Amino acid sequence: MRLLRIAAPATVVLSLGIAAGLFATERPAHRRAPADFDARGAASYLDARIMWWRGWQNARRDHGTSCVSCHTAVPFALARPALRSALGETQPTEGERRVLDDVVMRVRMWREVEPFYPDQTNGLPKSSESRGTESVLNALILARRDAAAGVLTDDARQAFANMWPLQFRSGDLKGAWAWLNFKLEPWESTGSSFFGATLAAIAVGDAPGGYAADSAVRDRVEALRGFIQRNVDTTHLFNRAMALWASGELSGTLTTAQRQSIVDALFAAQRSDGGWAMASLGPWKRRDATSLDSASDGYATAVAAIALQRGGISRDDGHLRAGLAWLVKNQNSSGMWSAASVNKSRDPATDIGKFMSDAATGYAVIALSGQR
Repeated sequence: MRLLRIAAPATVVLSLGIAAGLFATERPAHRRAPADFDARGAASYLDARIMWWRGWQNARRDHGTSCVSCHTAVPFALARPALRSALGETQPTEGERRVLDDVVMRVRMWREVEPFYPDQTNGLPKSSESRGTESVLNALILARRDAAAGVLTDDARQAFANMWPLQFRSGDLKGAWAWLNFKLEPWESTGSSFFGATLAAIAVGDAPGGYAADSAVRDRVEALRGFIQRNVDTTHLFNRAMALWASGELSGTLTTAQRQSIVDALFAAQRSDGGWAMASLGPWKRRDATSLDSASDGYATAVAAIALQRGGISRDDGHLRAGLAWLVKNQNSSGMWSAASVNKSRDPATDIGKFMSDAATGYAVIALSGQR
């Protein structure tokens, strides 16, 4: 059960009933008092970051829109609504409205807006990669928005209508989409079509009104499930965790054996402090030859915690309880959770250096709030 507690006039704290515990699956003999996270602090951080992102020249796209980035915009769009009730908000914030307005405009003007990264300025095949990536992200954001109301809007239906024709129908990528590859892990690299497929599965599974079972898209949904099942056993653990998350949204995404295998692998990768480290979730190598941070971080821990919850692991389980407790303990005074780039060493005080922390904060909110 989640309770709202006012600790001071300027601070809102969301009580989660989480306690640190043993990593064994048995219930421990005793627990700590319920732990809290600073919901207002998380909201303030996310709100400030999305406004910075939308104002940054490099994020601007045609028709006055902004890039829907995997590191800042997508985590914000998925996580910010989860804080609304805790903060007494009755309507979407300005940042939410602006992100949604951009997505809706680009969905409606799909044939008119330029790709995020056109071939003419970024080289082949960036236009097709951009279209595939954006089509999935647009559908994900609108489907999760509509899930709260229980009705799939025309704009969300159009987002899916933009997405399905871009799904590969043959070859190794059958069932997936072309995905941006800038050699940037973990979202825009050679293996990121799998990551994109898991986001598409989450979008389809979250779409209300039984959309996933609609006969008009049944073959496409089965192709998506097939792609994930064929490739999940050979991809890295970060992608496998995303597949576990997707399996909780779209039934039939993984077999029972595959789900259990991922759960076991995540348990094995958990650190003694209860968190997870991105260094343990993939074969990352920084391009500047600096060492990866092997300590637990907010992004890896949040993704693992979400995946385990969607994969059917109870919050009473010692592994998950310890992971959630790590998140509660490691939110910093600015309201964010920290994570570092796996591509190069970056100054965490800079705006670009905060990209992984943007993702960590958004997903930590989802993990701790229990939001679907």
